[in-house]
Amino acid sequence: MRRNSTHQITISALLIAMGVIIPMVMPKIVIGPASFTLASHVPLFIAMFFSPSVAVAVALGTAFGFFINGLPFIIGLRALSHLVFAVVGSTYLQKHPEIVLEQKKFQVYNFILALIHAVFELLVVAIFLFGGQLQVDGNVFYFFFVLMGVGGIVHSMIDYNIAFFVVRSLNRGFAIPIFRKAKEEVA
Repeated sequence: MRRNSTHQITISALLIAMGVIIPMVMPKIVIGPASFTLASHVPLFIAMFFSPSVAVAVALGTAFGFFINGLPFIIGLRALSHLVFAVVGSTYLQKHPEIVLEQKKFQVYNFILALIHAVFELLVVAIFLFGGQLQVDGNVFYFFFVLMGVGGIVHSMIDYNIAFFVVRSLNRGFAIPIFRKAKEEVA
């Protein structure tokens, strides 16, 4: 058991580091006032393939990283909101690991997770907007439902597909827990 916890801590630390560095170096798509950083959620999505505890550690660690890097408070809170979809998604994967072997079901799961992701980020942004700490020039409906809503869902789904591709590739050389469980359940 000690080796397993050391392994999970190491994986968590590496994914947290990646989760803090990726937004600093990856290209951003800015459609003011929203911005989308390619692959910014990939480390957290990868964590979900290990366990809920790794996903929670990565969600908390990356949010903390945003807070200490001097980024605006709202960005740190948006990152902290990822805790919700990370727990929901990783718990679902633990109960239904076979979903990673069925592309259509995985994409439905991905969409539902992206919806949860977008809703909770929208809640954070709405609190700041209606609290007067955030200004939106132009159409608020467009900002919330098109940029933050649809844009957030698309961004989340792209990042999760990138994570799935990475984890599936890594699984060829290393045993990724969800893939191992999925194969055991199918066999």
